[in-house]
Amino acid sequence: MRRLSISVCLVSIMSLMLAAPALAAPPSNDTYAGRETIGSIPFTDSLDTSEATTDADDAEWNATCGAPATDASVWYSFTSASDAGVIVDTTGSDYTAGIAAVSGTPGSLITEACGPDAITFFAAAGVTYSIVVFDDQEDGTGNGGMLSLSVDLAPPPPSVDVTVDPVATFDSQTGSATVTGTVTCSGTDIEFAFIDVQLSQRVGRFIVSGFGSTGFACDGTTQDWSVEVFGQNGLFKGGKAASLTFAVACDPFQCGEDFEERTIRLRG
Repeated sequence: MRRLSISVCLVSIMSLMLAAPALAAPPSNDTYAGRETIGSIPFTDSLDTSEATTDADDAEWNATCGAPATDASVWYSFTSASDAGVIVDTTGSDYTAGIAAVSGTPGSLITEACGPDAITFFAAAGVTYSIVVFDDQEDGTGNGGMLSLSVDLAPPPPSVDVTVDPVATFDSQTGSATVTGTVTCSGTDIEFAFIDVQLSQRVGRFIVSGFGSTGFACDGTTQDWSVEVFGQNGLFKGGKAASLTFAVACDPFQCGEDFEERTIRLRG
């Protein structure tokens, strides 16, 4: 009878053990100490972060980021062989993921860049950066989900070349000056491109100065540009004037620019 009771107890215990669900473990890169090394880029990773946690290291870097939450954070490390722009993207994830690029070690962590969905940051050669991906709860819920991560180099900045014609015109009635030249620009996914002209001219005892601007298309072709500049404190006249011209074009990650400083002649 006693043997039967022991057998029944053992069967009951085994049944309970088999019926109990297995507890999932946090991912191996759940903490700073377990960072996954990104050996080369492009780099991609898919990871279930639903059991990932958050800790004091997250609170430290988030003090200079301000994310609403740092749930389910996972860590990666990256050391660039050369100075480069780096893009980190999580838009393929099934939850709203925030990203932080962090330098330093716990106790002296410095947030280089942070934001939702995708960020870009400048990686200096030989410096090790930590990339933290977390659930920012912008969708109203935690704790993580299926992360889809990609890390890649940013494209080179737009290439810009601007020239300024040696002769400009002025309007004797309005006192404005029209400066011209050419601009050549190439790049991808250009968000905006513009030319700024600063002009100054000594007229009698005073220096008349003014500013003008125009946009241009960054499409790989050489284009003529023209900017009308009105004096802020007087009228431009015929004669020499000092010009400083900037041309800037920006993609989603960085800007390219060129400038020309020269003396031009205003003619009516």
